[in-house]
Amino acid sequence: MGVWELLLVGVVVLLGLCGVLVPGVPGSWLVWAAILWWALEDPQPVAWAVLVGATVALFVSQVVRWSLPPRRLRASGATPRMAVYAGLGAFLGFFLIPVLGAVPGFMGGVYLCERLRLGRHGEARAALRRAMRSGGSSVLAELFTCLLIMGAWLGAVLWG
Repeated sequence: MGVWELLLVGVVVLLGLCGVLVPGVPGSWLVWAAILWWALEDPQPVAWAVLVGATVALFVSQVVRWSLPPRRLRASGATPRMAVYAGLGAFLGFFLIPVLGAVPGFMGGVYLCERLRLGRHGEARAALRRAMRSGGSSVLAELFTCLLIMGAWLGAVLWG
């Protein structure tokens, strides 16, 4: 697979990651479709292993999301700006503290957005709790799974 094709797969993966944060966009399925495309174009054992791992991870993610409370983020006061902060926090955390940093990065992004909007620590902390209870945990589970898939793909491309 050529460099340009790999870049296109990477763009689709990034679009899928952004799609996780936008209601109504099948972000996790975009990520999976990008990995499928890569595995079909570059039929190496590592590509198929990443595809199988991505499929299993997305299935487990869906089961976890079904067990969590339904998404009612709008009712909790979540805004598109909060989604951007949370997504950037998770993305940066994923790379700064490898893999596990996505969770505190996501929550830190929500907290920072609310702290800037509300101005006080206590109110921002309460808003973070409300957002996580209203479906933020569901978004975090899906985003974390997609970040894991992206990390596995990057690892396979760079070292495989």
